[in-house]
This record gives sequence, structure tokens and C-alpha cells, in this order.
Amino acid sequence: MSTFGDKLRAIVGDRNLRNRILITLGLLAAFRVLAAIPVPGINQAALTQFFSNNQFFGLLNVFSGGGLSHFSIVMLGVGPYITGTIIMQLLTLLSPRLKSMYQEEGEAGRMKFTQYSRMLTVPLAMVQSFGFITLLSRESIITNLTPLQMAINIAIVTGGSLLLVWIGERISEFGIGNGTSLIIFAGIVASLPQAISQTLISFDPSQIPTYALILVGSLVVVYAVVFITEAERPIPVTYAKRVRGNKVYGGVSTYIPLRLNQAGVIPIIFALSILLFPQIVFKYLATIHYALVANASNWIVNALQNQWTYDILYFILVFAFTYFYTAVTFDPNQLSENLQKNGAFIPGVRPGSSTALFISKILTRLTAFGALFLGIIAVLPLIIRSVTNQTSLAIGGTALLIVVSVIIDLLKKVEAQVTMKEY
Repeated sequence: MSTFGDKLRAIVGDRNLRNRILITLGLLAAFRVLAAIPVPGINQAALTQFFSNNQFFGLLNVFSGGGLSHFSIVMLGVGPYITGTIIMQLLTLLSPRLKSMYQEEGEAGRMKFTQYSRMLTVPLAMVQSFGFITLLSRESIITNLTPLQMAINIAIVTGGSLLLVWIGERISEFGIGNGTSLIIFAGIVASLPQAISQTLISFDPSQIPTYALILVGSLVVVYAVVFITEAERPIPVTYAKRVRGNKVYGGVSTYIPLRLNQAGVIPIIFALSILLFPQIVFKYLATIHYALVANASNWIVNALQNQWTYDILYFILVFAFTYFYTAVTFDPNQLSENLQKNGAFIPGVRPGSSTALFISKILTRLTAFGALFLGIIAVLPLIIRSVTNQTSLAIGGTALLIVVSVIIDLLKKVEAQVTMKEY
């Protein structure tokens, strides 16, 4: 059995893997530099005060990697691209052509599908940047904007978001791990020093039991995420014997590993994008001069900022997106066809539609448990926050879930590269 030291030496000794890790770190460092470059004309003191008094934008700032608190050129993060991907995947349910492109046309179809998502990112980024700039200009954070300056700032912020998408794709292609997830991961990790320093500054000895509860809860969440992420339900598969000349082929038994959480951390990211985008829109509409629209927008914003309303919507969206993403990425009918073509069958189950139905039933039960787990983990810190009044927990659970899931995925890909090198 190889030790940690052996694996570390294998990583350092593998030139290809070492280069991939260095490329990943270099591109993430470039992202952090971009997150510190502000858009021209910012009143930094007013911006700092605005974020200290606004919990919603504080949560959004964490997932933009701190770019929003600096009003940087990449303040939107990869949010518009994620929203565009969600819209495209929703359209696969309505358009058989898009579904075929995504699931059946292989790598070429997925590349074309991704290109459509990129194209959709541009108008979404422009709308979001216009909403942010307009909203913050009315808070006196940006002053005396002419139409030309507004257009330039929108172009800068939109370009920054597209640049992050490009960086994420370069990480996925030439680095190690999923580029989009790693950018979100880097943004969360970058906010940890500030969060820790604020906790130390406001440390209250009388709150030691609460801090202990937060620590224990974090450890339990980490253990649960690792356990659920690694859990699998094996489906036994047997290959039929085939005689060719004097040789017999097949007859071996193996299994199909169905993960308990087939969707990974994607439902959490999807749910956050869906929850945050309407709040941006309605916060902007609440500032316009039409009383009916402003009052309706204020009512919706207040409803979304209500603790229990937010928790319930968050849970429902995570639960629904887990089922949705699993349905889009895993097709039991296609798996059944592939098994039949290769002369394989599940013992006790007829090939064809019966096999697809059998796999679908198991997948539905597994997805229900995985979706319930993700939903509970996502809202549990928010519920605990309402009991303990510790605002740091509002972002702690979701951030911890994303960080742990990304680290597990990254370690698996590094180990796969090392194993490939050994063989």
C-alpha cells in the first residue's frame, strides 16, 4: 500500500501532473489579481460601509471571490455563465435537438452546447452589470456617471466575467480539476482570513459554547459530505459467454457503481444562482419612480430576505436541481442500450426496457436520499444561525459543502493521474 509520501513523490516526479498543478495555481493567482482591480470611479469608503450593512450582498461577495466588495472588474464572478448553463440545461427538457446534442453527440455535441452557454453569458452579464452599477450609483458609491461612462463600466464588468469563464475553461483543459468550481472554491478560501480575523476581533469568552458548536458542526458536515460523496450503490452486471473458434469470451461479472449523490455540488451552485439573481433584479426595480412596481419589488425583496422563506426556497431549489441535474447527465435508457450492445445483462432482469426501468427505480431512490442530504446541509447552518445569532454561519454551510466537494474531486483527479502514470 502506497503511503502519502510515496504519492507526493509520484506527483512531484510526474512532469505532466506537476505542470498541470502549476498551471492551475497560476491561473487561480491571476483570478485573485483581477479581483483586486476596481472599476474606475469607486468611492471605496462608501462601498465598505454598504457591504458591512448588507448581509445579502455579503453572501454574494463570498461567491464572487471578494470581487464585489472591491467592485472589481470580475465582480460578477462566473455567475452569469452558471446562469446561462442552467438555462441551456432547462431547455434540453423542451428541445429534443438540444438534449440529443448534450447527451448523444459525444464530445463535439458538448462543445457546441458549451458554446451556446457562452453566447448566453454575454447578455446575462450585461444585464447583471447594469443592475449592479445602477443600484450602487444610487447608493452614492459611484457618482456622476455619464451614459458613456456607464457603457464603459458595463463593458469592463462584462468582459471581466467572460475573462473568468475563459480562465475556468483553461484550468479544465490544461490544469487539473473543474475550472468553474475551482474559481468559486478560490473565492471562498480567499475570504477565510478576513472572516477569521473578524471572529478573533469580536471574540467573546461567553460565546465559547457557541464557537464549540460551530466547530463540531463543521466537522460533522465535513464527515457527512465525504461519506455521502464516496457512497455508491453497486448494480451487478454479467457479460454473456461468446464462443469464437476454440476460445470462449465473456462470462465475467462486474458492477455499475451508482453514486448516492450523482449531481455532486452542482445543485448548490445552481440554487444560489437562482436565488441571488432575482434579488439583484428586484432590488434595482425597488429604486425606480413608479410606485406600483417599486412597492411590489420591495415586497418581493423583503419576502426573499425573510429567514424562513429563504430557507424553504433554498431547500426546494437544491432538492429539485439534484433531480434535474441527475436526469440531464444520467440516462438509464442509454445505459441499458450500451449494456445490451456489449452482451451484458443484470442478473434476474430482462435486457432492454426492463433494465432501463430497473436502473431508473434505483437511481430515483438514491437521488431522493442525496437530494434530501444536500438540502438539509445547505439550510442547516441558516437555521442554526437563527438560534445562535452567529451571522458567519449563513455562509458557512454552503461554503463548507462546496470546498469539501471540490477538494474531494480534485484529489480524485490527482490520484487518477498518478495511477495512470504508474500503469
